[in-house]
Amino acid sequence: MKVTAIETIRLEEFRNLLWVEVETDEGLVGLGETFYGPGPAEAHIHGIIAPYLLGKDPRRIEQHQAHLIGYLGFSGAGAEQRGRSAIDIALWDLWGKSTGLPIHQLLGGAVRDDIRVYNTCAGYRYVRSQPVQGTANFGLGGNEGPYEDLEAFLNTADELAESLLEMGITAMKIWPFDFAAEASSGQYISAADLKTALKPFEKIRAAVGDKIDIMAELHSMWNRPQAVKIARALEEFEPLWVEDPVFMDHLGSLGEVARSTSSPIAVGETRGGVADYRYLLELDALSVIIADLTWCGGLTEGRKIATLCDAWHVPAAFHDCTGPVALTASTHLALHTRNCFIQEMVRAFYYGWYGELVTELPPVENGRIRAPEGPGLGLALQPDVKTRPGASTRRSAL
Repeated sequence: MKVTAIETIRLEEFRNLLWVEVETDEGLVGLGETFYGPGPAEAHIHGIIAPYLLGKDPRRIEQHQAHLIGYLGFSGAGAEQRGRSAIDIALWDLWGKSTGLPIHQLLGGAVRDDIRVYNTCAGYRYVRSQPVQGTANFGLGGNEGPYEDLEAFLNTADELAESLLEMGITAMKIWPFDFAAEASSGQYISAADLKTALKPFEKIRAAVGDKIDIMAELHSMWNRPQAVKIARALEEFEPLWVEDPVFMDHLGSLGEVARSTSSPIAVGETRGGVADYRYLLELDALSVIIADLTWCGGLTEGRKIATLCDAWHVPAAFHDCTGPVALTASTHLALHTRNCFIQEMVRAFYYGWYGELVTELPPVENGRIRAPEGPGLGLALQPDVKTRPGASTRRSAL
C-alpha cells in the first residue's frame, strides 16, 4: 500500500476546522482533523508533509513521525504540529481500515468498554467561526437548540447542573472568570468581580450538592498572583480541577500556582509533542495532564504522553471542544489508556453540528461514551461536505 494523494478540506461555516484525507492505491481513505488557524496547518501539510509522504506506505506510522514536522515547529501546538496531528490521525484511521480493526484495538486493546464524560458548557456557536479566544468568541444569544450551556452557566447554573444529571452526565466545566481577565488583561480581579464569578459555583452546589463534579476553566488568562487568588477562592467548592490558570509560556509558574492551593491544577491542551509534557510532569505538582490529539501530534504522540503521565502517577485526559474527529480519536485513546478516567465532550456540539459533518459519532449513553463500531475511527466525512457552499479543497498527488 502507498499514499497516492493528500486532500485538505475547509468549510466557510466552520472557519477554525481543517480536515485531511489521505488516499491510497488500494482505494482506502484515512480521515484526520485539526482545529484553529487552518490556513497555516494546511500549508504545512502540502508544503512539507505531502512531498515526504506521497508514495510511502501509510502504515509505517512511527517511522513517519519524525518527518511530519519538518525542520521547525517541534515545540508547542503551532501550525507544523497541528498539520502533523491531522495526518497522524488519518494514518491510524487508514491502518484500522486496512486491518478491519478499530483504533483502540490497534493501540493494544481497550481497558474498558466505555468511559465517563464531562460536559464543557459551551453553546452551539462557541469557537465556531471566530479565530480568537475571549468573550467575543462566546456566541451568546444563539437559539439553535436546547443546550445553550454557556448562557446557562452564566445565568442559570443550578438548572444546567440538574439538566446534565438528568442525562447521566456527572461533571461539568465552566469559565465565569473570563470577563474579569479581559477587563484587566489578567492582571487583577476585584473582590466584587470574584464574587460575581463564584456565583455559578454557589448555585450548582446549592442545587445538587456534590452529585456533580465541577471544573473551572481559566483559559490561560491570568498572572500568577491572580491565578492563586482564584484557585484558593474555589477551594470551598472542591473543584475536580482548575484548568490552565496562567499563560502557558513560563511553565514554572504552573508549579508555583499548584503548590499554593489545594485546588487540583490541570494543564496541557495547548502544548505539543511529548517533550513539552515531560517539562510539565517534571514540575511534580500538577493533578491532571490534558492533551488535544489534534494539536499535540496525533494519536502517536498522545499515547506516549499518556504513558509518560502514568510514570508520574498522573491521570491523562483528552481535550475536545473542537470537532467530531477529535472527539472520536480521543475516545479510542481514552478507552485504551489506563490512567484516563474521563473524556471531554460538548453536548451542544455533539447533539448539534457534529452530526452534520460526519457519518457516525461515538455513542453516548447515561453519561458514558464508547467508540463507534467499524474499523479505524469508525466514521467518515458526510459525502456532501466537499460540495457544500463555502467548501474549499486543496490536493497534492503523485
